[in-house]
Amino acid sequence: MEKIFSFLKNIPTVSNEEIFQTILQNNKVKIERIVSFGQTSQKDFWYNQNKDECVLVLDGSATIEYDDGSAYNLNKGDFLYIGANQKHKVTYTQNPTVWLAVWLS
Repeated sequence: MEKIFSFLKNIPTVSNEEIFQTILQNNKVKIERIVSFGQTSQKDFWYNQNKDECVLVLDGSATIEYDDGSAYNLNKGDFLYIGANQKHKVTYTQNPTVWLAVWLS
């Protein structure tokens, strides 16, 4: 693996699919770059992960909604901690949105 990785370089301008790229992973942490191109979660789908997740919007904007109806609008530079087993979904992403996602064990 490269010692230096730029989260904001080599980003396609258009894609029909989100791009997931694992930057680092071991038994305690996973760091991933996600690039969204307007994709959202399916209407009745909720993420329900058994690990804590932290997301940082590096570029673009997005909205994450919790199953209790609360929603968080994230803009460039905004960070959101999502606790383990907190049901959530992505209801909006700007085209493109670049995320830094970190999962903690």
